[in-house]
Amino acid sequence: MRQEKSKLYRWELALLLGVGVALLMGTWTAGQQRALAGQLVRLHVVGASDSEEDQAVKLRVRDAVLAEAQPWLEGVCSREEAEAVLGQHLTELAQAGAEVSSGAKVTAAIENDVWFPTKEYTDFSLPAGRYTALRIFIGEGEGRNWWCVVFPPLCLGSVSEVTQEVGGFSSEQIELITGESEGYVVKFRLMELWGQLTEMFR
Repeated sequence: MRQEKSKLYRWELALLLGVGVALLMGTWTAGQQRALAGQLVRLHVVGASDSEEDQAVKLRVRDAVLAEAQPWLEGVCSREEAEAVLGQHLTELAQAGAEVSSGAKVTAAIENDVWFPTKEYTDFSLPAGRYTALRIFIGEGEGRNWWCVVFPPLCLGSVSEVTQEVGGFSSEQIELITGESEGYVVKFRLMELWGQLTEMFR
């Protein structure tokens, strides 16, 4: 009987330790994601529908919006400043998208606390979490999404060059998004799992 109680106690202790480690790791990875999110403005373009034509329009609108935004963001060095600048030009951004949208209505908005999944791009990746975003909706916005970054312009050039020019990224953050740090895939997975858990309680 005592042996069984002792074995049960060890299992309970191991479980509590496991939960404690998971909570600590989750808090740590969430902190890393929040710090990174504090330096980015994501771009979220939503297609009118999933039809081949509307998805092609979505990509044209994306390109037009990025091209329109780029000159205004030159010399901008912080997420807060980028958010303010983009917020002042939402009408122009929507108009630039509408010019290539084949007649579909295009709207633009700056929104905070927008959930993004983990996304992998050509030479960098971004962890799941909540970000400030420039959101572009085409038509009723019922199609597939396109996610990237409008500030700093990571989707327009070399990540290493952009982070050096704009500044503000720590070496650890650069390693995190470019995959140069050992175990970054595990970190991203932890961030995603932790994010999904916290989303359940929002």
